[in-house]
Amino acid sequence: MYNVREISPNIYWVGGNDRRINLFENLFPLENGVSYNSYLIMDEKTALIDTVDDSVTNQYWENIEHVLNGRELDYLIINHMEPDHCGNIEDVIRRFPNVKVVGNTKSFQLFHQFYTMDTKANEMLVCEGDELNLGAHNLKFVFAPMVHWPEVMMDYETTKGILFAADAFGTFGALNGNLFDDETDYDNVYLDEARRYYANIVGKFGAQVQAVFKKLAGAQVNMICSLHGPVFRKDIAKIMDLYDKWSRYVPEKKGVVLFYGSMYGNTENAVMALANKLGQRGIKDIRVYDVSKTHPSYIISDIWKYSHLVAAAPTYNMGLYYPMDNLLHEMIALGVKDRKVALIGNHSWASAALKTMVDRFSCMKNMTLICESIDIRSRLKEDQKELLNDLADAIAKSVLED
Repeated sequence: MYNVREISPNIYWVGGNDRRINLFENLFPLENGVSYNSYLIMDEKTALIDTVDDSVTNQYWENIEHVLNGRELDYLIINHMEPDHCGNIEDVIRRFPNVKVVGNTKSFQLFHQFYTMDTKANEMLVCEGDELNLGAHNLKFVFAPMVHWPEVMMDYETTKGILFAADAFGTFGALNGNLFDDETDYDNVYLDEARRYYANIVGKFGAQVQAVFKKLAGAQVNMICSLHGPVFRKDIAKIMDLYDKWSRYVPEKKGVVLFYGSMYGNTENAVMALANKLGQRGIKDIRVYDVSKTHPSYIISDIWKYSHLVAAAPTYNMGLYYPMDNLLHEMIALGVKDRKVALIGNHSWASAALKTMVDRFSCMKNMTLICESIDIRSRLKEDQKELLNDLADAIAKSVLED
């Protein structure tokens, strides 16, 4: 049975949802699956904007056949060549051998790296700022390299102000029958997953996101159609403001994220004591994570959200406890910067964790140590109580007075 939705007169969502998938890119947990969005414009000429992952191919073709209702497909526009969006390109060409496949030089380079079909006769090369007129609808191509692949482009429909934004403004999580942001409780259902998606998938390419904002300056955007998640037609300014903050590494709010590794509970005990003291000092937004239990993508999402960080871990094999080291490597790779930081190390006979954490954070830009770090010997004792109080005072002062 087809499953489509008209998002604007003669423009249809024809995508699909995958609730069986456990990991996005075989890396990131998907508790609520993911949507693969594709859009079909019916005009004097017909245009399909991106395809979907091959896991939802059958549903996808039922949707397309219903909307086309016997018409030919004139254009297939490739905004993003990642396999979860290009999985049906060859099938489109087989079914519509005269279709023009619209893309840029990088798009076709990647296509021929992934696939073997000879598409030279179908390829329609476009450049930055080129336009494609379909009749009543007109698409202008806005290149968005490295948001988050080098070939990415967006399509701005000039007559309606609709931005087909590739992976930008997307989110983890399947659609639940409510396609638009104003039909669902976006803040509670999708926002955290949108941030987790941005931080881990787009993350390090903040400068490139800012470059796209400059290209779109002055454009009236009335709707945003991402390749994952709801279509925005109400809170457009809100999601754009969040993308502006996220891409500049500006915290959404003041608060403290404490993340720790602990083999036998002693480092955890110190972190929980510190969290308790922060709460008593008036810090209202505290998040605590065990790096051995929580997938790094969730911790990184909150690192993007909040202003202050506390990392605590023991020495392990004369280095840093592995899950913490992995998380810090992720943070470096994603370009995390501009946060206030406090560190707690732990060791029983040789101290290495604290020094390694200092080294890791020194690789990140503008990460300010709030105060002198604590290095515990096995277990926090009464004689180090004042050090923990001093640390709590310094963090609280930084959060509440900055």
